[in-house]
Amino acid sequence: MTVKINYLKKRTNKSSGNIILFSNDKFKIKSLVKYLSASEHKYINDLLNTSDLKKNLFVFDINAKKKIVLISVKNNLNTSEIENLGAEFYGKINTGVKSEYFIISDSIESKNENFLGYFLHGIKLKSYEFKKYKTKKDLREISINVLGIRNIPSIRSQLKFKALEEGTFYARDLVSEPGNILHPDEYAKRLNSLKKDGLKINIYDEKKLKKLGMQALLGVGQGSVRGSYLVTIEWNGAKNNSKPVAFVGKGVCFDTGGYSLKPAKFMEDMTYDMAGSASVVGLMKNLALRKAKINAVGVVGLVENMVSGNAQRPGDIVKSYSGKTIEILNTDAEGRLVLADALTFTEKKFKPKFIIDLATLTGAIIVCLGSEYAGLFSNNDNLSKQIFSAGEKVNEKVWRMPLHKNYDKLMNSKNADVQNINYVGGAGSTTAAQFLQRFILNKTPWAHLDIAGMAFSKYGGALNSGGATGFGVRLLNQLIEDHYE
Repeated sequence: MTVKINYLKKRTNKSSGNIILFSNDKFKIKSLVKYLSASEHKYINDLLNTSDLKKNLFVFDINAKKKIVLISVKNNLNTSEIENLGAEFYGKINTGVKSEYFIISDSIESKNENFLGYFLHGIKLKSYEFKKYKTKKDLREISINVLGIRNIPSIRSQLKFKALEEGTFYARDLVSEPGNILHPDEYAKRLNSLKKDGLKINIYDEKKLKKLGMQALLGVGQGSVRGSYLVTIEWNGAKNNSKPVAFVGKGVCFDTGGYSLKPAKFMEDMTYDMAGSASVVGLMKNLALRKAKINAVGVVGLVENMVSGNAQRPGDIVKSYSGKTIEILNTDAEGRLVLADALTFTEKKFKPKFIIDLATLTGAIIVCLGSEYAGLFSNNDNLSKQIFSAGEKVNEKVWRMPLHKNYDKLMNSKNADVQNINYVGGAGSTTAAQFLQRFILNKTPWAHLDIAGMAFSKYGGALNSGGATGFGVRLLNQLIEDHYE
């Protein structure tokens, strides 16, 4: 279902069409009489007097051609709650029928001056669907026409929301693509096309990666007929040459587990093992579209973890870009190998203010936090607090988990500098993060977000209808807005 939002100076026919009105938290509608006929006002008021007013919204069927939607605006709603209200409204009107609604913006009484902007943003985020491969095209459409002179989002706000939606949807699109379409070769091509948005793209193919010494990343992809890549995405929006902020993403386009083969059940979901990279890409696209006043870089490692006669074996030892050697005890602990090279490369080449990596790294984080919080691991308290605060604002929540030198002994290898899993068992997410921390060589502020429970939703969430969520795009954009622009 496509949602189109229009801003109109006046309505052509006041007697028909669906109207959206806003009331206070007690559903007092006396002030709304100027937008309704006397009979409509009495009808709605009578129904409200016998209704459960704990609801956020009501839909009144006036006749076959007209509905009136009444939405309660409670005092001091935060921006996330306003977005959720928009998403709830979309859920009510998404009936599968082409329809048109008129929002009376002058009826909004809210302390948040951009209430309508966040409300419409929630509608758009909730309306996303991935139906690219459906042969029967969905031509349904909901038109939402905004009327009135008060509470309309400024042009700047409209552009900001649009950029954030496009970045989030781009990330969702990437995660939703099947593995036979979005393999590393195709992914690299798509990233190259982002130059049109003003982003600087550099693609390091296998030949360049071998020259650089990225054997950890290359080892993961060596069993695939597809190439392996590291791609850098740069946005230079600051007027000075200040250090960039950096974001690193795991881009395992499909993960069989390699010779440490995954169970067949649900292996089809491993197309979303590149969701960390998709979040980085969506964020960078958003920053370019909204012309963010910041220097930022995104780095993604793109590989496919397959089984073949040339695939990496358990027991192999590889030398990472950092110079440290890694013993591969489990080929299904592959994402950390990709990130190890990408993190060291990002720190050395760009010398950023901070590095945040995102990855669907461990199933253990889902055991810990389910699908409510991403796991946050960091070497920096201030950066952790900033990420936590940003997550609360946009309802992309994180929860800080421990790092400690005592966990290092679980990752020490007898045959190399480090091993890629904890064979003793337990603390799966923490030991994975502890592994990654070893590849931050110069004490750069760093945070790792394990988004395994957040990147994909089978049943839908507040701001998505199921499938890829684009988790991380809005979170990191909020972090930048709050502290780095």
